[in-house]
Amino acid sequence: MPLNRDIHKVLVIGSGPIVIGQAAEFDYSGTQACRALKEDGIEVVLVNSNPATIMTDNQIADKIYMEPLKTEIIKRICLKEKPDSILSGLGGQTGLNLCAALAESGFLAQNNIRLLGANPETIAKAEDRKLFKETMDSIGQPCIPSGIAEDMETARRLAEEIGYPVIIRPAYTLGGSGGGIAETPEEFERIAEGGLRQSPIRQILVERCIAGWKEIEFEIVRDADGNKLTVCSMENFDPVGIHTGDSIVIAPAVTLSDKEYQMLRTAALNIAEVLKIEGGCNCQFALNPNSFEYAVIEVNPRVSRSSALASKATGYPIAKVAAKIAVGYRLYEIANKVTGKTSAAFEPALDYVAVKMPKFPFEKFAGASHRLGTQMKATGEVMAISDTFESALLKALRGAEVKHSALLVRDLRGVSEADLEEHLVHADDVRLFAVAEAMRRGKTVDEIAALTKIDRWFLYKLKKLTDCETAMETGTLTEPLYREAKRFGYPDKTIAAISAQKLPETRIRPIYRMVDTCAGEFQADTPYFYGVYQPEAHKLANEAAHFIADKQHQTVVVLGSGPIRIGQGIEFDYSAVHCVQVLKAAGYDVVLINNNPETVSTDFDTADRLYFEPLTPEDVLSILELEKPVGVVTAFGGQTAIRLARTIEEAGYKLLGASADSIDLA
Repeated sequence: MPLNRDIHKVLVIGSGPIVIGQAAEFDYSGTQACRALKEDGIEVVLVNSNPATIMTDNQIADKIYMEPLKTEIIKRICLKEKPDSILSGLGGQTGLNLCAALAESGFLAQNNIRLLGANPETIAKAEDRKLFKETMDSIGQPCIPSGIAEDMETARRLAEEIGYPVIIRPAYTLGGSGGGIAETPEEFERIAEGGLRQSPIRQILVERCIAGWKEIEFEIVRDADGNKLTVCSMENFDPVGIHTGDSIVIAPAVTLSDKEYQMLRTAALNIAEVLKIEGGCNCQFALNPNSFEYAVIEVNPRVSRSSALASKATGYPIAKVAAKIAVGYRLYEIANKVTGKTSAAFEPALDYVAVKMPKFPFEKFAGASHRLGTQMKATGEVMAISDTFESALLKALRGAEVKHSALLVRDLRGVSEADLEEHLVHADDVRLFAVAEAMRRGKTVDEIAALTKIDRWFLYKLKKLTDCETAMETGTLTEPLYREAKRFGYPDKTIAAISAQKLPETRIRPIYRMVDTCAGEFQADTPYFYGVYQPEAHKLANEAAHFIADKQHQTVVVLGSGPIRIGQGIEFDYSAVHCVQVLKAAGYDVVLINNNPETVSTDFDTADRLYFEPLTPEDVLSILELEKPVGVVTAFGGQTAIRLARTIEEAGYKLLGASADSIDLA
């Protein structure tokens, strides 16, 4: 069934200011939704209070209200604009909570306004901890032993019955706000009181702590007829107990047996069905690594932070599809613009891996605790795509701008055994490097797995990297060793720094592969690329080459701004996207380089060609060498892009805008 012809005017609610747990991914999803609605001739009214976003640009919606996201203000806008519908699932937790409040108050029914996407019943069943547990029980989906508390007396009783440690999860909050793991009654008092205070309905879930189990996510899309598919599976590098926003995440899931994968995939599809999801949905599971026991952690009945990651990892535009479903389309009626040959009912397949790495703000807060738990602390993230986990991890590492491009951190060599073990047992922002240091000191994979609860598959991959780094540092940098290091994805500068030796005369450059959503099953015309270092590259096609050969105009390269962090937020994505639009209008072929999965700039159709690559010298210069642009724009990518200006100019490329000398002067 095509578009619902009763829908003429839709109110879209944004997510407001960027906060931890709710960042640029909702600008991305909201922008996609607005564009999808306008494609069908629907009038779009947008309300949001964030001036740094593309979403609040006058070209995105027909009318924009820059107003606080409060229930009374939304009501006033509705009475003035008289929309026939509100889109509920694209504005993060803020938008979802507002829609739930408007529905519950009776305002929507009184004014004949329908809620598109997640309906009030769906929202309540997913967000209200008691209803959620009852709903999961009704379809035989296991939940972790838990109880609901709306006061401290009940909470204390539940904690005693369940036994410590317990996890506290407040209802209707984002990024794990107000929650945490309590190992003692004293910790419980503090966390539970805070959770009750932060929950809009003053409700917390007190749950048995299963820290150490695997955490697996499935991104689901379902339409009103019940057609549904899994867009992407994702697996946390860290076990349950660390917020998924603070964990390294790999897509697709890699450590599951086929039986485990199919068991969780089926569970996710059944959950989307019982909740009657119409659009996108994120299901999170805990899986016991020593058996087939699993439990449902939570479900987001909306487009989430993970949805943006899944969209960019697969090329499947979840937010756009969700918006189309909300106005009446079925999955098979929505075209897949990546392949141009399949519909949105075609389940994506990946012939590569994507790794997400969080960006932490600890350098700005010297006194803050670096320990990670169920409350999210990362301000942003980067994603890297490659043909192996090792090279994707290293690519994400240097893209996250954490001052390291390898696992070797020499500062950890002076750390005592006790302090090193503390990093392993209690996760923090340096645990990845602590694992590598422990391996250098002779700890086995089994010993590290026992301390960290990180799956051995990941640890064996880290062991390969650690062994390669040790060989470079302590031995002779032979040509075979150099080729192995490049195959793992180490940049030349990093290899030279670790080995303190001269590099071989013959350098290895990356080739570029295409993200096509179908693992090469259909011929795709997607100008969306990732680089891989292949010592035998002459045997493999450089899939970007024919796009460059077919270009009609001179090329300009625009650099994005990388991960969101304090001092460099979404405003640089906004300016970079505008730069791309102006250059395209002026008749140039525009290439964009960025590695932030949350942003509009990394949508595959924003520029003429997108390279999802780190903003570092070797990665950027390799692309410039291939693209041969007439100019490079660094002015709109914040400090990340500006730092590359001198390198780009010295390599012989023209900077459009201020020269490197001018930038240095300023």
